[in-house]
Amino acid sequence: MYSLSLLSKLKNREFIYFTNHIPAFLKENPEGNYLEALKNGMKIIETGLNGEELRNYVLSLKNKENLIIEEGGRIKEAEYGFKILADEISEYCKKNSLKVFLPSGTGTSAYFLAKHLDVEVLTVPCVGDGEYLKKQFEWLGGGKIPTILNPRKKYYFGKLYKELFFLWQELKNGGIEFDLLYDPIGWDTVLFHNFKNILYIHQGGLKGNITMLKRYERKINF
Repeated sequence: MYSLSLLSKLKNREFIYFTNHIPAFLKENPEGNYLEALKNGMKIIETGLNGEELRNYVLSLKNKENLIIEEGGRIKEAEYGFKILADEISEYCKKNSLKVFLPSGTGTSAYFLAKHLDVEVLTVPCVGDGEYLKKQFEWLGGGKIPTILNPRKKYYFGKLYKELFFLWQELKNGGIEFDLLYDPIGWDTVLFHNFKNILYIHQGGLKGNITMLKRYERKINF
């Protein structure tokens, strides 16, 4: 959300974000990615639709003037940037005998990296399960796909887990701040499978941590 709002501002393009609903607390207390995107001129529309209904509605608005970017950047045009990333890390991974690991939402990042790397790409589903990821990979083109790993246990996307927060905190104390949605599940999976020789792809999106940290403060008694 924030990245697209900033890109749209730089390109002097209108950015409209469609969602099923906006949490009441966030409406009344804008913060994090949501607040920064609003500052950049984002228009957000609540549709009351979910899943394929929401997707089909937004796709029906497509014309020559609109670029529709699906949830998680799940568009074939995303391949261009991931090929550049693959070219940047390929030689380093081969030289150091590393596999590439990153957590997945729609799996777009992992899919296109796997397509353009000669080393194994590992991923863990953070939204849905392995079957969901396989369907996303098929939609993007199929063929060579990442290795899908099982998480330590079923984590529900966006739900707060003490153990994941403490893992995130430990990583931050070690000198690197990760995002609080995907990366804790990613690192928990790395530890669960006892991986050593991996190149971990940081998920970014640190502005969203402002909102997540406040959620943890409100809902979890430390």
